[in-house]
Amino acid sequence: MTRLKFSREFKIEAVRLVTDRGVAVAQAARDLDVAESVLRRWMRELTATPATAFPGNGQMRADLAEIAAL
Repeated sequence: MTRLKFSREFKIEAVRLVTDRGVAVAQAARDLDVAESVLRRWMRELTATPATAFPGNGQMRADLAEIAAL
């Protein structure tokens, strides 16, 4: 079984369905024909901030924070 690859633009639009348009995650996932867990992962990845990027300690390492800022 091959893993599907989605463009960053597709992922951003999928997340916007939920965050900007208020569509439920489960419904958006069905509409886009992706697993709900995949859509939730995209949401975590695309909405991460330095404080939420590494939930284990609540802070991003200084070198990764500098990269993220760029």
